[in-house]
Amino acid sequence: MTESARLAPQRRAVILDIVRRDGAVRVADLVEQLGVSDMTIRRDLDVLARAGSLSKVHGGAISASVTTGDEPPFETKAALESRAKSAVAEAASALVKPGSVVAISGGTTSYAVAARLRDVAGLTVVTNSLPVAQLLRPTGAEPGPEGPTLLLTGGTPTKSASLVGPLADQAIRSLQVDLLIIGAHGVSERAGATTPNLAEAQTNRALIDCATQVAVVADHTKWGVVGLSRFIALSEIDYFVSDDGLDPEACAVLRDSVGQLLLGTTHP
Repeated sequence: MTESARLAPQRRAVILDIVRRDGAVRVADLVEQLGVSDMTIRRDLDVLARAGSLSKVHGGAISASVTTGDEPPFETKAALESRAKSAVAEAASALVKPGSVVAISGGTTSYAVAARLRDVAGLTVVTNSLPVAQLLRPTGAEPGPEGPTLLLTGGTPTKSASLVGPLADQAIRSLQVDLLIIGAHGVSERAGATTPNLAEAQTNRALIDCATQVAVVADHTKWGVVGLSRFIALSEIDYFVSDDGLDPEACAVLRDSVGQLLLGTTHP
């Protein structure tokens, strides 16, 4: 018996402990921590995924409990697919024009877009995301002339630090924005963009209704994932922004269904 085979049960126990504790794990981190090859780790993840103990995503794995009916915390999701999210954010931020009014939903990909908008002149940002609000809030007594004006909705925070519910919906319905940047838990041809949180889906629909144009931002690992509640069909999306890791079949579906497909590049 090889050393790697002999230690397989112990390795897999360590992997499960990390996923249960943190909600997610990266292959690269496991290679370094466990001192085995990338291929060995991927085989371990395959075994654990077949057993239903976790769910594989590109570059790592997440807890099986958060794939469709539950939602991981903002901090957990922020650690996943950082390069892909950066590529998506770079492409999506090019849609934002100086002097416009932009709504930004909750989620780590939307947050990555917001991080690129701090220097857009004359921008007004409406958001139901507590992390986005913290990111964009003025640091001095008054907003700088080039910084965004920030409007934060009320509401009840979710695990992903999004404000949702009747208070958020009522505030959003009184507004009109030029562009909505909105993330998704999952996207599929049949279901469109979905979330596991029913209240968040309702608030997302309020954001969509107040927007002239809608840009859904989702890295390639979101394709084929279906959450509990749909908030927008593919045909209603003006821009779908993903990264160059998106499957060619998914690209074909999206090009036929959405207004425009934009792919950020993950390569320098």
